[in-house]
Amino acid sequence: MIGKFWESVGGKLADRWAGAAGPALVFWAGGLLAWLLAHGGWHRLSDLGTWLQRQSAAGQIAALLALLVGVATSSVVVGWAVEGTLRLIEGYLPRPVAFLRPLLLWGTRRSARRVLTELHELADEVAEGRATPEQRARFQHLDRRRRDWPSRPDRYMPTRVGNILRAGESRPVDKYGLDPVAVWPHMWLLLPGQARADLIAARTALDGAVAGFLWGLLFSAFTVWTPWALPVSLAVVTSTCLILLPARARTFADLVEAAIDLYRIDLYEQLRWPLPADPVAERASGRLLTKYLVRGLDAPAPAFTPPSAP
Repeated sequence: MIGKFWESVGGKLADRWAGAAGPALVFWAGGLLAWLLAHGGWHRLSDLGTWLQRQSAAGQIAALLALLVGVATSSVVVGWAVEGTLRLIEGYLPRPVAFLRPLLLWGTRRSARRVLTELHELADEVAEGRATPEQRARFQHLDRRRRDWPSRPDRYMPTRVGNILRAGESRPVDKYGLDPVAVWPHMWLLLPGQARADLIAARTALDGAVAGFLWGLLFSAFTVWTPWALPVSLAVVTSTCLILLPARARTFADLVEAAIDLYRIDLYEQLRWPLPADPVAERASGRLLTKYLVRGLDAPAPAFTPPSAP
């Protein structure tokens, strides 16, 4: 996906995540609770308070600063790990576990084939008006699920989130011949402010879900103090993977697609590329434009359009 682009657009990760200390505070508060349960209960808080009161003013300030620095540092470290973790969640597996990719892809193809088969079985009933309300509802549900996969099996990813994001990148290729991975930096410069803000907000929300997954995973470390940390960790990780991450990935993918739907003509005009006359011509023109932006063209066609009058 176009992750590296979004990493740069979002600004320095350290700056972006240093201010996002809320999840880190929750994480460390949970860790403190686990420690208290393993070391005598709530009265240990009063012991800590007594110890803090015995310190000098400088010592109390130093302790508070150490706490804040620790929270901010952990937030930054998790922020640094978000991009790589998202790639893993998408299904870009490192070499030591790359052997799992064919197995995961087999599961993806099997699920997609089952959905498409049932969708085709219901399509005639719905189109001819013979479908029951339950069948129409099922058809709509399956049609929404179909958007979570790329149109071609050779574009499938091993995971649900990976397929949602890949599908969002694939739909502009199918409709317009434009590859978002190649044209997105150019598109970004042409988007109005509100569109950029919405896309940044959607990407930030997706990154936040990945960070939540990481915090949940790290929370399992507190099982050394109390066993209830493990079910809490599993609950956070599972709910994030099954609900939060797919929903936010879908929102982000839809917005990327919508941006290309609405502003691709601006890209044609700014590059002085001739506007296509119909959808079929647009797909051919979009493929050629993508090739032009990636490595240029030596052919004399298509001819550039005259620049617009100021």
